[in-house]
Amino acid sequence: MEYRKLGHTDIEVSALCLGTMTFGEQNTEAEAHEQLDQALARGINFIDTAEMYPVPAKSETGGRTERYIGSWLKRRRRREDVVLATKIAGPGLETVREGRTRYTHAHLVEAVEGSLQRLQTDYIDLYQLHWPERKTNYFGKLGYQPDPREPDPIPQLRATLEALYDLVEAGKIRHIGLSNETAWGVMRCLWLAEQQDLPRVVSVQNPYNLLNRSYEVGLAEVSHREGVGLMAYSPLAFGVLSGKYLDGRWPEGARLSLFEQFQRYTGQRGVQATADYVALAHRFGLDPAQMALAWATSRPFVTSTVIGATDLNQLETNIDSMDLTLDDELLEAIDAVHAGNPNPCP
Repeated sequence: MEYRKLGHTDIEVSALCLGTMTFGEQNTEAEAHEQLDQALARGINFIDTAEMYPVPAKSETGGRTERYIGSWLKRRRRREDVVLATKIAGPGLETVREGRTRYTHAHLVEAVEGSLQRLQTDYIDLYQLHWPERKTNYFGKLGYQPDPREPDPIPQLRATLEALYDLVEAGKIRHIGLSNETAWGVMRCLWLAEQQDLPRVVSVQNPYNLLNRSYEVGLAEVSHREGVGLMAYSPLAFGVLSGKYLDGRWPEGARLSLFEQFQRYTGQRGVQATADYVALAHRFGLDPAQMALAWATSRPFVTSTVIGATDLNQLETNIDSMDLTLDDELLEAIDAVHAGNPNPCP
C-alpha cells in the first residue's frame, strides 16, 4: 500500500480509503467488521464515513454506519492504527437531527458530539462539511444560477471556521475538510484561514471518475498548488465502471438495482462511455474496475481514492488495483475516449 500526506499535516493516509456508506443498509454489522478487518490487513488506514450514512439517508438508519465502526473500534482496540474521517450532514437534510444541519456553532457541536459517541472515540482525525451551505452547484447540478437575495456567504464561512476552531482547540477534531465543494469555496476557506488564523482545509472530497472529470477544470490546480488533495469518491461511478450494468443487466442486490433514485451515471452518454472504457480495459487484458480505480489513484492531485464494497471479493478486487500501473499507451487511449465523450455524467 502507498501512503500520502494529508494536506500539510504530518498524517500519512493510504492511497485507498475505505468508504462505508453501505454499512447498515447493504451490509450487516458483522459484514462491516469483516470489511474493516480486511482493509486494515491490506494496509488501508483511512476510513471515511458520515453522520447521515448509510445511503440512502433515512431517519431510521441515520448514524448506523458510525455505530458499526464504533463497535469495531471498541472490539479491536485499533483506534491509533486508523485515520478516521466523518462528516456533518449538510443543510436541507431533514432525516438527520431533525434538520438541525446548518453549519452554526451549536449544530456543529451537536453533530461532532453525536459522531464521537457513535464512533466510541475521543477525537475525529478529519471532520468534513458534507456539502456547501450556500447556493451553488454540487451533486451534478449544472447551469449556475445565483440568487440575488442570498446574503454574502463569507461571514457564514468565517463563523463556520470559527466554530471548527473551537472544536480543534477542544481536541474533538484534528483537521477539517470540505466535500462536494467548488474552487471558489475551497479558496475562500483557505483565504479566511490565513487572514483570521483559523483551521486550514486539508482535503476536498468530491466525485471523480472516468465518467466525471470535472474536478480537473479548476479544482485540480487548487489541490496541487494549495496542498489540499482530493479524496476521490465514486471512483467506479456507483459500480457502473465495472461494466456490471451493461447490456441491460441489473444484478440482484447491486446498489442501482436496489435504489432507482441513483441515476447520475446511467444516462445514454454515460452508458456509451462505460462500454468504451470496459472494452478498452479488456483490450489491454485488465479488469475494468481495477483500471478505473488505478487511473483515479494515479492522478497527481489525488490524496486518496475512496473505495466501497458490499462483499469481501469486491473489496479484494478494489484493493488489488494498487498493484496496477497504467502505461502511456493505455493512458492515451483513456484520454481519447474522454475526448470523444467528455464528462458524460457531471
